[in-house]
Amino acid sequence: MPCADSLMPILRRFFKAMGKGPLTVDIHALSHWYGKGSTCRQVLQGVDLQISAGEVVLLTGPSGCGKTTLLTLIGALRKVQEGDVEVFGEQLLGAARGQRQRLRRRIGMIFQGHNLLRCLTAEQNVQMGADLLPNLGYRARRDQAREWLRSVGLEDELGKLPHDLSGGQKQRVAIARALAAKPQLLLADEPTAALDSGTGREVVELLKRLAREQSCSVLMVTHDPRILDVADRLVRMEDGRLYQTIS
Repeated sequence: MPCADSLMPILRRFFKAMGKGPLTVDIHALSHWYGKGSTCRQVLQGVDLQISAGEVVLLTGPSGCGKTTLLTLIGALRKVQEGDVEVFGEQLLGAARGQRQRLRRRIGMIFQGHNLLRCLTAEQNVQMGADLLPNLGYRARRDQAREWLRSVGLEDELGKLPHDLSGGQKQRVAIARALAAKPQLLLADEPTAALDSGTGREVVELLKRLAREQSCSVLMVTHDPRILDVADRLVRMEDGRLYQTIS
């Protein structure tokens, strides 16, 4: 009987063939630890994951099981300690800081904590995402920021600072900022957590449309059962291990 390691290349080719395009994310045997010595704790254990271009994957699982750590590793925000992590065909294991920085310009991140700059208005925060686009003048970046804010229902809040916005409005600004950069990969950590059911649904449908129209891959962490049907595939994480679910 073939061992698991010998089957992995076959499974990876299968997911690539069944997907909607070339692999955006290709992970094999990814493990990660926090701490040292007696405080060392393993948070990811032999994770395998493949995501094709234009595919929407939802990641579920209990709090503290390693979901956010996985997102930050794929997003090149943390160094890969063990395992193969390829994003856009680039290996992140052993990648230099400059390589990871260049890669992040192609990735949109939606954080749980919004991470908005408090001194900038909603429009200016979103314009920071558009600033990553090449050969785009100030007026075009401003117009694009306004367009994305309209798409998330914040056309009347352009000039407000973060402290004047509700939690749900801040989340929508963060979503608009990520989309303004026209990413090829979008990593979203609980993007609907602070939104009501109607707005949350609209935002997720917007992300799915982005995936279809721009072949943008989407990996979204969620505990929201109302949006599971938008996914091409569901995966579940428990105790640092990933379990594939074919939808």
